[in-house]
Amino acid sequence: MTAVVVVGAGFAGLWAALGAARRLDELAVPVGTVDITVLSAKPFHDIRVRNYEADLSACRIPLAELLDPVGIAHVATEVTAIDTGARIVTTSGGATHGYDRLVLASGSHVLKPAIPGLREFGFDVDTHDGALALQRHLRTLADDPPTPAAATVVVVGAGLTGIETACELPKRLRALFSRATLTPRVILIDRNPAVGSDMGDSARPVIERALSDNGIEVRTAVSVATVTERGVSLFSGEQLEAATVVWCAGMRASALTEQLPVARDRLGRVPVDDYLRVVGVPSVFAAGDVAAARMDDEHLSVMSCQHGRPMGRYAGYNVIGDLFDEPLLALRIPWYVTVLDLGPAGAVYTEGWGRAVVSTGARAKATKRTINTRRIYPPLTGDRAELLAAAAPRLQARPR
Repeated sequence: MTAVVVVGAGFAGLWAALGAARRLDELAVPVGTVDITVLSAKPFHDIRVRNYEADLSACRIPLAELLDPVGIAHVATEVTAIDTGARIVTTSGGATHGYDRLVLASGSHVLKPAIPGLREFGFDVDTHDGALALQRHLRTLADDPPTPAAATVVVVGAGLTGIETACELPKRLRALFSRATLTPRVILIDRNPAVGSDMGDSARPVIERALSDNGIEVRTAVSVATVTERGVSLFSGEQLEAATVVWCAGMRASALTEQLPVARDRLGRVPVDDYLRVVGVPSVFAAGDVAAARMDDEHLSVMSCQHGRPMGRYAGYNVIGDLFDEPLLALRIPWYVTVLDLGPAGAVYTEGWGRAVVSTGARAKATKRTINTRRIYPPLTGDRAELLAAAAPRLQARPR
């Protein structure tokens, strides 16, 4: 049997697997001819971009509900090595999986530098488990005798994740510490001279006003020196007493990209061609946060579900086309949007790589809610036809 192995079950990995199954169905390839196997550490598809929210109950979907109906196998395991010469993937249990075609879609992780105390005392919302650990930690603090430090959270990194996390926290802290005579405090810090440094001049005033309206303190052009269970020391000399530090600064592609014999970019991503094939590595495709793909003549993909989902669909389509010498589809996405959740202050919606503001407040918040609760979800009916239809290699319209 011919084997297609997909590493990862996030936005790119899930859709690569479903896209491959759809293309097999479209080509009427007899069942049993090609085996599609997904390898990922958890038996879930996590809606990772919602990890900053307070309610995570709808953010974890069992993979069996998405893969079983279309005949895709899943093995809950950690991939440790990829031998592109022998076409073998090795997992943490020592098992090996041979492949005829491989799709690497193992995602990315928050980059935690070697700051004293960060790994011991810092939290993050990078994963579902990490977000739940933060929730448990905050509840424990609220159950203990109240102190100002217990009701203070320092969020490090004023990029998109850091801003969304910071904007969500004041309301959560007020609810947790409602019986205490404490004013919750959220401090957002970043080494850049302004918050939202990637959001452009048009959106920044909206973000700054929202942070102020949400009561969030901001420290810019500063860096963290040390982290302890009592707070944060900055290189500026300022000491911030806080029982909670949430690290949201910097992302890095999965270390599995280092297994491929290619040069990687500054984010650890591998180069792919217009068809999501890894340049210079036969029989290997890459999609999502591990791949640097051209979205147009000037811009590469960003680490986001906005690009990861279509990259996965196209990779799945093309990996089967490559197997059967069928035409491949080039991926180009002619538009780019950002919708940033600003908590009680609403949201800000921008269009274009220059991030021109299109809408703000409640109107933008409604768009964000549609994206977070419907647009990025796979069909949850367990219906094979619906799952395959959703995996078609086509682009969604702008989420206006």
